[in-house]
Amino acid sequence: MVQGRDDVLGIDASILMSPKVWEASGHLKSFTDPLIECESCHSRWRSTEIETENCPKCGGKLGEPRMFNLMFKTFMGSVEEQANMIYLRPETAQGIFINFTNVVNTSRKKLPLGIAQIGKSFRNEITPGNFIFRTREFEQMEMEYFVKPGTDDEWFDYWLKERFNWYINLGINPENLRLREHSKDELAHYAKACYDVEYLFPMGWSELEGIANRGDYDLTKHADYSGRDFSYYDRETDTRYIPFAIEPSAGVDRSLLAFLLDAYHEEEIQGENRVVLRFHPTLAPIKVAVLPLSRKENLTTLAKDIHKQLCNNFTTHYDDSQSIGRRYRRQDETGTPFCVTVDFQSLEDNQVTIRERDSLAQIRIPIKDLDHTLNAKLTGEAFTTTPLWETQQK
Repeated sequence: MVQGRDDVLGIDASILMSPKVWEASGHLKSFTDPLIECESCHSRWRSTEIETENCPKCGGKLGEPRMFNLMFKTFMGSVEEQANMIYLRPETAQGIFINFTNVVNTSRKKLPLGIAQIGKSFRNEITPGNFIFRTREFEQMEMEYFVKPGTDDEWFDYWLKERFNWYINLGINPENLRLREHSKDELAHYAKACYDVEYLFPMGWSELEGIANRGDYDLTKHADYSGRDFSYYDRETDTRYIPFAIEPSAGVDRSLLAFLLDAYHEEEIQGENRVVLRFHPTLAPIKVAVLPLSRKENLTTLAKDIHKQLCNNFTTHYDDSQSIGRRYRRQDETGTPFCVTVDFQSLEDNQVTIRERDSLAQIRIPIKDLDHTLNAKLTGEAFTTTPLWETQQK
């Protein structure tokens, strides 16, 4: 989204910002959830979670819904006075909007231009749960793609396809993904249009990411509240206008959960159970594992030299504990795409065996070609050999 494109720049905005930012954005008034409290056990629920008139926990009577602001409050300075009250950011997007003119002026980029960032956000959720799906402190990745008014519908369609395909290209099964359009009464106050990318989690279809056409709402509001000029001067047409913003907004934690669920597989290999995480190589936390066949000094010395060599280009793990079969299984469960096995023959022919996680296929190559070969395999070059089951090597 950033490094692979010339039209998107990355920033890291502040977590703590002026309360005026949240007043201008509408968060102080409208960033709320309807809360219902049980009059007996005092458990609290979001109204969207309640399907009956009684408390799901104790069966007691529920009170009337009331709106609950999701922003965390804190104080800046040494005295806890109202004037010093600020908020932990509930989203990263507003930090992008208030830095729009800074980025445009310093980068000297033309529109259309995206500004993106990844960072912490905080929401005082009424009912966090479903593992890491809904938490009070979470990681967001958001982009505002600023475009000329009148071209926004075209760019909105472009980013819908681009973001949906991002998940598929990183290994998510397309059958577990869908796009859901927001109805008119569901749209946020700032949105001209919005779709959610949803994933089929164990608890049902739930949002991974939202893609919204925010129009010129945010830049206009920040201009009104700050007195600053947030317009863009288009030199090619000699016109000045407030750009529209197309916003893909995704949860890193939710994406991680989806990738984990989609990658997890259990299978039987020649009568033995194998647990494997079939991560796309880009997402695998460890790219290569170096495994010496034994702990004999001459073999471990060579294996450690190879590990040191590979560490310069790949996230590499060294493991010489227990049998080679057990070590393969550990790497499968971690999602490591490739294992490099160093055996006693390696001491004579300066070659090693590369074993692929998914197919269990193996190839033997010269040590000097390891970096090149692994890089090719990690970027999509296929294994073409016949699988060689681990049971033949134990």
